[in-house]
Amino acid sequence: MLTTAVPDRDLLVDHRGRPRAGVRTGLTHDQALLGTAFHEAGHAVLALVHGMHLVSSEVVAWLSGPGQSTVTGRTNFSAARIEDVHPWRFAAQAAAGSLAQVRYLMDYGLWTPERAAACPGTHDREQAVDVLAGMGYRLGIGHVPPGGKSWDQVRGMAWRRINRLWPQIRTVAHAMHENTKLTGEQIAAMTGLTNPPAPGGAA
Repeated sequence: MLTTAVPDRDLLVDHRGRPRAGVRTGLTHDQALLGTAFHEAGHAVLALVHGMHLVSSEVVAWLSGPGQSTVTGRTNFSAARIEDVHPWRFAAQAAAGSLAQVRYLMDYGLWTPERAAACPGTHDREQAVDVLAGMGYRLGIGHVPPGGKSWDQVRGMAWRRINRLWPQIRTVAHAMHENTKLTGEQIAAMTGLTNPPAPGGAA
């Protein structure tokens, strides 16, 4: 649903508290909104298959200027300790958002080099680098660090998962497009995937 209200600040900043960069896509509002739904669905579905408890996934759209709309999204998941999540699976989940968004452009006849470049997922990549560094793993950008992996390798892992799970991602994306926000349990039910228990034992 399109609103004139600016969303919560945490939707506008990255994990370091810096403003997220806005990118013009050349898409209609509805095309951009569905693309963002695919982005979040990519995160959500890979979070489930990689053993993270999925809390919710949503898209948010608002009027950011005269005749101009902005869309963004958020997927929340939890683990008792981040160390309990396999580091490269966590990174693949982070990469899945932008890749699912690009696959959406390809499948729906909307792909252009410029639109694909507008789906970089830079904040997802930077968060993965920081989280893995905190766990003692090295995720390189443009190179393979000693004992670690490159972002391109992680994207390859994510792309293979996306191709296998595309029907589930598509189902979630269209449901999110229609309903704005879905709970982890709703996403698990519509995909046939299992939502692992929340930390502390609650389902």
